[in-house]
Amino acid sequence: MSETAKIPADFWFDPLCPWAWLTSRWMLEVEKVRPVQVRWHVMSLAVLNENRLDELPPQYAENMRPGGKSWGPVRVVIAAQQLHGDEVVGRLYTALGTRFHNLGEGNNRDSIAAALADAGLPADLIDYADKDTYDAELRASHKAGIDLVGQEVGTPVIAVPGPDGDQIAFFGPVVTPAPKGEAAAKLWDGTLMVASTPGFFEIKRTRTAAPSFD
Repeated sequence: MSETAKIPADFWFDPLCPWAWLTSRWMLEVEKVRPVQVRWHVMSLAVLNENRLDELPPQYAENMRPGGKSWGPVRVVIAAQQLHGDEVVGRLYTALGTRFHNLGEGNNRDSIAAALADAGLPADLIDYADKDTYDAELRASHKAGIDLVGQEVGTPVIAVPGPDGDQIAFFGPVVTPAPKGEAAAKLWDGTLMVASTPGFFEIKRTRTAAPSFD
């Protein structure tokens, strides 16, 4: 099937979120078994939480504050997108997520720099981790995703065109480990069926397992 015949699935992520990372790996599986093409966009947990920092655990809130560690990765990704095009976003996300989550390196300057090298991108993009050069573009990308689903969710946000042309958008799914093969296809089909039901808002249960990156 040609690329033009594939259904675009817009995916908003913050590289720091392990659950979004698992969902993104599931989406790569979905691309193999359904006529879907993922388009990657950044959103920011720091932006999402900036007006409710007092409600968060102190260390988590500190990372979310202006200048905190949570800003660095998304700033680097948005700078890469602005300077090198949309096509680098998914590649850099994969490099960052692999180092942050699968390899357990966490969010630090060394791991971001190594991810840039893994993605074949210029090393000087690391400098944007501490700059607000593209914060307006970051906020615009974040707003485009979160406006589809509302402020009461987080990352990831996924949006696909519905039968009538309007976007069907939803948060999640939150799942571990990332389903593969036919299991990935079944979750995709079921998620779209549920999300496209008029008036449907939520299915949820308590998480009983930590993120598994196997």
